[in-house]
Amino acid sequence: MGQLVDVRSSIWAQVQLNTRLACSDFCATSELATDRQYSETKILMSIAVSNGVLDKNIAYQVEILEEVSRTFALTIPQLPENLRVAVGNAYLICRIADTIEDEPTLTAARKTEFSERFTEIVRGKGDAERFAVELSRELSSSTNESEKDLVANTARVVEVTLRMNATQRRAIERCVTIMVGGMMQFQRNASVEGLKDLSDMNRYCYCVAGVVGEMLTELFCDHSIEINSRKGKLLPLSVSFGQGLQMTNILKDMWDDRKRGACWLPKDTFERNGLELGLISAGMDDPGLANGIRELVSVALRHLKDALDYVLLIPASEIGIRRHCLWALFFAVLTLRRIHATPTFVRGEDVKISRRSVKATIFAANLFARSDMSLKLLFGSLTHGIPQTGFEG
Repeated sequence: MGQLVDVRSSIWAQVQLNTRLACSDFCATSELATDRQYSETKILMSIAVSNGVLDKNIAYQVEILEEVSRTFALTIPQLPENLRVAVGNAYLICRIADTIEDEPTLTAARKTEFSERFTEIVRGKGDAERFAVELSRELSSSTNESEKDLVANTARVVEVTLRMNATQRRAIERCVTIMVGGMMQFQRNASVEGLKDLSDMNRYCYCVAGVVGEMLTELFCDHSIEINSRKGKLLPLSVSFGQGLQMTNILKDMWDDRKRGACWLPKDTFERNGLELGLISAGMDDPGLANGIRELVSVALRHLKDALDYVLLIPASEIGIRRHCLWALFFAVLTLRRIHATPTFVRGEDVKISRRSVKATIFAANLFARSDMSLKLLFGSLTHGIPQTGFEG
């Protein structure tokens, strides 16, 4: 009992210390975190200025980022100034590639053509303006207006990419090349029958998210000599980080994906539970469906434990990078908690975390960002009661 009191006293002392350290930062961020002006203003303060003239292309990047991803519009402003533009641009480049693959009216051949052209444009070859005009003509109402606007302004986004340093450009080019190649391969075989097994799901997640983790790590290493010294440990964890986030999205969006004729869940997981993925439907009351979803939640949480280990390798002095990673990490953890509690949900909105949860997550992540022990305790508390299985494949 005495040991327990000592542990609690130690934790409380740490909490008090972190509270003092985080208080000023929290006051400056949490109340405004979901405010459009906050994310735009914070990034705009770091935008490159040439001869006193604001870079209009980067200004556009800030504006459209808010429209296509609220999550990244929140997390990117936490980064050091010299990383905000690079990471924001990298996300938009990947989002254009995603838009091509997600457009249901494009044939496989047209998707391949546009994707290959886009890869070349990111490398500085080809006509970005012509690409944007031609792709825009073929986007249907299934693609939302903000994504259409992003595609129409491809040249502006790529112009920012081409002005980055060589290391940043190589990281983004490699990411897009692997992502586009992988997405084309998986999209050709997409069906509501699902992927063959968990190993297949791992490969899919690497192509669309793990490679993004590697790219971000390269950008972080380019920013910091100390982070670069830990690159060998960070890179494999970054792949797991990306997979944890992607598996969360796959589970949350499983019914929306199904409407588009795709399923990224592994067949073998559900077959073990006596269920064929091709026969499932939203709202069905089958224990096999609930058990399969919960198994995948456990796998995703194990990947997010690696994500926490990744964050802990980032020096505490790099508080902005830690926050950027922690917010995404804990948003995913809370989503998985909701999925685990309600595996028979019928649409993504049912398991989407509330604005109040977003604010609470921001507060907790900011509060404990400098303390490895506190972050471990927070992760343990949020994942309590949910098994974390080992990896397969």
